[in-house]
Amino acid sequence: MRIGILQCGQSPDQLKRDLGDYPDMFMDLLAGRGLDFRTWHVEGMAFPDDIHDADGWLLTGSRHGAYEDHAFIPPLEDFIRRVHDAGLPMAGICFGHQIIAQALGGTVRKYPGGWAVGAQDYDFDGQRVTLNAWHQDQVMDLPPGATVLARNAFCENAALAWGDRILTVQAHPEFGDDFIRGLMRTRAKGVVPEPLLEAAEARMGQAGAGSRLMADRIAGFFLQAGRIDDRGAA
Repeated sequence: MRIGILQCGQSPDQLKRDLGDYPDMFMDLLAGRGLDFRTWHVEGMAFPDDIHDADGWLLTGSRHGAYEDHAFIPPLEDFIRRVHDAGLPMAGICFGHQIIAQALGGTVRKYPGGWAVGAQDYDFDGQRVTLNAWHQDQVMDLPPGATVLARNAFCENAALAWGDRILTVQAHPEFGDDFIRGLMRTRAKGVVPEPLLEAAEARMGQAGAGSRLMADRIAGFFLQAGRIDDRGAA
């Protein structure tokens, strides 16, 4: 099954050589699960010609806010709505989670409670799942048709679904501890309060099992959608 990765941001230059860019991280996360990939750098205005250029779509994180004035955001929102209307499977992570929600009628804002950095615990339908996170923005108002799959006290809308066609997650299952540490060095100074960075360092090593679980869930979501489509085509 071909998954189109819509790259919405870039890894910091200081980290990219050793730890890879965002599409690399997703390909590593989902490796060996029956998927292959093609990437479009939509932040750089490189968009697919058609929503059917892939069997499903995955939107990455970004340092940008979904509500900010960037040239790539309006055409990306239009693409999201066309994928949604066509019933193609689509997943989004962090910024991807937020921009999908915004494009479909939700609201994204900076959370007054501040930042989530490093390992965070989420309630996924009664199951505790620990994932690395790096965000201040959140989906604050749900779009029509969205169901909440995961939450915690800090982030009420931590994972969303629209039936069996869209799956979005606020946290970063693709971020390993080395990358979180790299972000702490390159993007946190003067931005993220020091106590949060200390707490994140203290919890290093706790998100690996959750990332593997989420990789299985994302891959299973795409493959199940593909099987449903194949039966429908038959």
